[in-house]
Amino acid sequence: MKRILLAGESWSSHTTHVKGFDTFYTSVYEEGGKWLIEALEASGYEVDFLPNHKIPYEFPTTMEQIGRYACVILSDAGSNTLLLHPDTFGKSIRTPNRCMLIRDYVKAGGALLMVGGYMSFSGVNARAKYAHTAVQEVLPVQCLEVDDLMEHPEGVYPVVVREHPALKGVPRDWPHFLGYNKTKPVEGCEVVMTIEGDPFLAFGGFGAGRSAAFTTDCAPHWGPPEFVNWAGYAPLWKGIVDYLTEE
Repeated sequence: MKRILLAGESWSSHTTHVKGFDTFYTSVYEEGGKWLIEALEASGYEVDFLPNHKIPYEFPTTMEQIGRYACVILSDAGSNTLLLHPDTFGKSIRTPNRCMLIRDYVKAGGALLMVGGYMSFSGVNARAKYAHTAVQEVLPVQCLEVDDLMEHPEGVYPVVVREHPALKGVPRDWPHFLGYNKTKPVEGCEVVMTIEGDPFLAFGGFGAGRSAAFTTDCAPHWGPPEFVNWAGYAPLWKGIVDYLTEE
C-alpha cells in the first residue's frame, strides 16, 4: 500500500467577544482534511496527516524520511511553516531547507501535489510565497508574487481543456467553486483544466518525478458541499494521485 503525506489543512481561531463593558475570549482548533483523507484511503492509499502546527517539528528533514512516501500533498500550508524549524526560529541553529528537500525529492522520482487555499501558492497577502522557494522549481504552475486569492461568491465552474489519464472516471458535471488561487501556466507543463481562464488542474514532469497543482480548496470554503459530496470527488483524487505515483 502506497503511503501519502498530507501536510496542512488545519487552523486555530481566537475570538474576542465584547458584551458591553465586558470582554472574553474563545478559541477553536479545526481540520479540513477529512474528505480528502477519506477519499484517498477509500482508493487504497495509506495517509499520514500532519496538521499545520506539527509541520515545523515533524515534517521530514532528510531524503530518507521523505522517501518513505509515494506522494507529498501540501494543502493550505505556507512556505514559512516548512522553512522555520523551531531550532532555527528560536535558537538560530541551522536546519535543513525543507522546500529544497521537496524539490530534490520530486526530481529523484517523488510526487508532489499542491492544493489551493489561503496559504497555498502565493496566498493571502502573498504570505505563502512559494514563488520564492525551491518548491516553485517543481510546480507545474507559476505562483504570483502578489496576493493570488480570487473570490467568487457567485460560484464559478472549471472547464476541462485537455484529456488526461487523471480524469478517467471523473464525471463531467463539475460543481461550482467559490474561489481559487490565481497562477500562470509553466512552459512544458500541461494545464488540463482552467477556471475563469486560469489554471485549475495542471501536471508537470521534473527530473524523474511528477507534480500537480489543484488551485482551489479540497474542502470549504472554496470547495462547497456540492464538491465534497460530489460523485466525482473520490475518483478525482484517486486519478490525480494514481497518475503522479504510477511506476
